[in-house]
Amino acid sequence: MSEEMNKEAEVQEEAVDIPVTDGSEEEAADTAQTAEEETSEEAAQAEETEQPAQEEESQKEPESKTKTSFFGKKKKEKDKFEQQIEELTDRLKRSMAEFDNYRKRTEKEKSSMYIIGARDIVEKMLPIVDNFERGLAQAPEEDPFAEGMKMIYKQMMTAFDEMGVKPIEAVGKEFDPNLHNAVMHVEDESVGENIVVEEFQKGYTYKDFVVRHSMVKVAN
Repeated sequence: MSEEMNKEAEVQEEAVDIPVTDGSEEEAADTAQTAEEETSEEAAQAEETEQPAQEEESQKEPESKTKTSFFGKKKKEKDKFEQQIEELTDRLKRSMAEFDNYRKRTEKEKSSMYIIGARDIVEKMLPIVDNFERGLAQAPEEDPFAEGMKMIYKQMMTAFDEMGVKPIEAVGKEFDPNLHNAVMHVEDESVGENIVVEEFQKGYTYKDFVVRHSMVKVAN
């Protein structure tokens, strides 16, 4: 009996030495491990979320730069085209102005050439008119031949008038060096100073151009 009691006592002592656990420490360890795993999973998810966001931002940046450069290029091209349009418009206006001036100058030259040519013809015909006048001044009265010459002379003067050829008024008018050619001067108190008192040869104008000056005598 004593041996059995001693064995039981030794078994109890050994049982006392073994630490007794109620399972709380294991649960705490399991909780900590679970928390660590969740934390690592969240960190991994966060990293996975940040990577696409960074990729999207990196993709957006070149795209925005491309759009900016595209619109900037378009604006430069537009400004260049507008400048070219302004230059072409200015050149067109200058060309039109030059052409208008050329047209006016050409018309004026043509008109001047026509007037010069017609004036030369009239000038060559004036001696014939002078001879008509001299012959009619010497013709006897009521001479049928002289009457015929008068009719021809009248017809010629009518044609001259229609062409714009007109005789210059001289006798009784004030002397004008632009119209009259004074070949003689006379002292005459009954006539005003610088007045034409006699005409030796008629002068004519053609469209306000002097074809021939009147040859006159002027009182001083």
